[in-house]
Amino acid sequence: MGVNNQSFIELNGRERAQAILDQGTFFELLGPFDGIESPHLPKQNIVPQSDDGVIIAGGLIAGEPAVVISIEGGFQGGGIGEVSGAKIAGALELALNNHKKGIPVRPVFLFDTGGVRLQEANYGLLSISEIGSAVVALREHTPVVGVISGNVGCFGGMSITASLFSYLIMTKEARFGLNGPEVIEQEAGVEEFDARDRSLIWKTIGGIQRYETGFADALAQDDVTAIQRAVQETFQKKEKVTSKTEQVDFYRHLLSKVDPSEKLASDQFQELYKATKNEPIPSTVSYSLNEFPGNMPNSRGRVWINALINGEEADFEIPSVLYKDALLGREKVRYISVVPNPYNRFLRARKGEVGLDEGWAIAKHVREVIKEDRNQSPRPIIAIVDVPSQAYGYHEELLGIHYACGAAADAYAAARLAGHPVITLIVGKAISGAFLAHGYQSNRIVALKDEGVNVHAMSKQSAARITKRSIKELEEASKKVPSMAYDIESFASLGALYELVSGIQAEQPTDRDVQTIQDILTGAVENVRREGEYDLSSRLYSEQARKEGRKASLVVRGELERQWNI
Repeated sequence: MGVNNQSFIELNGRERAQAILDQGTFFELLGPFDGIESPHLPKQNIVPQSDDGVIIAGGLIAGEPAVVISIEGGFQGGGIGEVSGAKIAGALELALNNHKKGIPVRPVFLFDTGGVRLQEANYGLLSISEIGSAVVALREHTPVVGVISGNVGCFGGMSITASLFSYLIMTKEARFGLNGPEVIEQEAGVEEFDARDRSLIWKTIGGIQRYETGFADALAQDDVTAIQRAVQETFQKKEKVTSKTEQVDFYRHLLSKVDPSEKLASDQFQELYKATKNEPIPSTVSYSLNEFPGNMPNSRGRVWINALINGEEADFEIPSVLYKDALLGREKVRYISVVPNPYNRFLRARKGEVGLDEGWAIAKHVREVIKEDRNQSPRPIIAIVDVPSQAYGYHEELLGIHYACGAAADAYAAARLAGHPVITLIVGKAISGAFLAHGYQSNRIVALKDEGVNVHAMSKQSAARITKRSIKELEEASKKVPSMAYDIESFASLGALYELVSGIQAEQPTDRDVQTIQDILTGAVENVRREGEYDLSSRLYSEQARKEGRKASLVVRGELERQWNI
């Protein structure tokens, strides 16, 4: 930096928001003096912060009305909880309403976040799904611009959110990936990723690497003026942007050229990306390393798709993502399920995880439906969920697993906004980024009441390590804060479920069990069509949500709307 330059990274979250806006135009909505704090942290003997680590600022950018959302990485690692998540989602939803009324507002997001705040876990995941939904809807009206500068960077579920943006600006000091190095080391071992190797980290997920491989659109110097200029320039572009998560065919083609049995170096990926950018995209993708012998292992995801498609054979392009169009009642629906493939070419995605190939394949199968139904009644899409997590690995981070998960989430959200009833059926695990990718963007969520059905942001072992607690301490905390628990009944208490179904044999459903679920899915589809609502608001306004589960979310949104004058 030059002598007169000012570091953007060294500013706090509020100062960064002020720096992005035209001088003298900054004003804050739902600021510290409004006193809305997380109600869940004091129960765990954690001191809350009066803005919950998120600054919502109004003002002007190059003379035009704007909203800047800035995360304070210094509070709880920039983690997203119920209040902070509601502030972000609420601001984006209000910006969307502005555009629907013909009142433009420029949205800018300043990332500095590790993802979900594990002390609030499922509230964080719920919020992130709602933030992503708002981004997908809003970018149809205006560029949605993100800045990832440091110190924390952008990780976890918020990296999936960032992948949905129209433009991303990074500094070379920033980091951008789904799974933090420490979590990969915890889940996959130091041989997979050494969290102490700083050179490896920046070569894999740093700003320069992300820019050179297209996962960031601009690389800016760590300087207030340079970043302000980069943000302004994105709004001056005239052409309509196709987000990277919509470019399904390109990224599937790119991944098909990777041999995961050989460790791909960061500079090799740069060369591969640049060469592939100049190639025609084939109509079909072939995975020569994805062949598999013999029978595949059973899983709840496999059991339930086979049961629901009435004895037909499920289709697949890759063996870990099954899909099928089949009758539900009198109409055709598309079922999609992620299943284990012990022969998966990506080693870290062999136990039913959502990995690189899986995320992009889900996106393809959903977008096929949108395209095919463009001039006819939009058919329902049923996501059958039994996913233990996203895949943790070096190749996954280098090759952009956050974009693969984002592509799946983007496709489901796009289908929902296009009028397709999207219904999730949780039959097993629904964990972390895998659930954000496959299932969390649905109009309605149905779950089996079974001890093998879990919803959470991270495995217990990793959550304990990140929060510096023992598993026993985490379990004790979950008794006070239901959003931290893994069991489906605790999740149901948050108000996000359409129905929790008892008395079903989850592992080996009977014919009667299958008929019961088909009837409930039919009812969920009819409910969506009757309500005529294709956003995610039903989770906020269900009886359980209004009564207790999302009280803080509703208070935040109500007060934010009262103050909104952008």
